[in-house]
Amino acid sequence: QVKLVESGGGLVQAGDSLRLSCAASGRTVSSIPMGWFRQAPGKEREFVARISGGTGSTYYADSVNGRFTISRDNAKNTVYLQMNSLRPEDTAIYYCAVHHGSDVFSRYAYTFWGQGTQVTVSS
Repeated sequence: QVKLVESGGGLVQAGDSLRLSCAASGRTVSSIPMGWFRQAPGKEREFVARISGGTGSTYYADSVNGRFTISRDNAKNTVYLQMNSLRPEDTAIYYCAVHHGSDVFSRYAYTFWGQGTQVTVSS
């Protein structure tokens, strides 16, 4: 069993930065692939970024590539999402989860979802 707790969300202006944290317990983040998703009101939950266990290779959605960075701190057992140049369309609840399937981009390939953290970007 893995428990994930997200934090770091808030209200910011367009162009600002935020760093989200996903603190894990029950497993070490260095050994498991982890991902970030987001869900805006009235929309499906969508893939944002993923980091693999071991080598830490990363994947990003096209919409955030070049602006967001996923990373992890093994000593703190925490995965981060650094979000720069935020846009109003980035407004959503952000979730982290453990990747356990074959499809990197599908929400159905992830499990042990956290409770989410709200990010609101004003124009």
